[in-house]
Amino acid sequence: MESSEFVFFRKKLKKTQKQIAQLLGISEKAVHSYEQGWRAVPAHVERQILFLVTRCAGNREKQKSCWEINKCPDDRKEKCPAWEFQVGDLCWFINGTICGGTDRKSWNEKIKVCRSCDALASMLEL
Repeated sequence: MESSEFVFFRKKLKKTQKQIAQLLGISEKAVHSYEQGWRAVPAHVERQILFLVTRCAGNREKQKSCWEINKCPDDRKEKCPAWEFQVGDLCWFINGTICGGTDRKSWNEKIKVCRSCDALASMLEL
């Protein structure tokens, strides 16, 4: 996550730097560092802020499941934890999803794929 994106999402959540620090369980100094680009946003912080943004999005009720958006075949759905737990709007958050036919080894690999997917993109629109 780039520093400008971190700032964008904080502002979309209508939080001050102090409030977002409390919400994410990090120091206010860390927030300053992320926003200035002095430090990279760690994966656990990126996951939390994306989770919060997707949960407050007004279009959550209209959100289709990821397997509907991506037209996943039945054999792929049956192997996917997002399908197993019926969390088609949290597919990007769940490790072990098999978008594109394979799971990803790390958060950075996974979120790169997820960011190009309409399932997450539609959730990040506020």
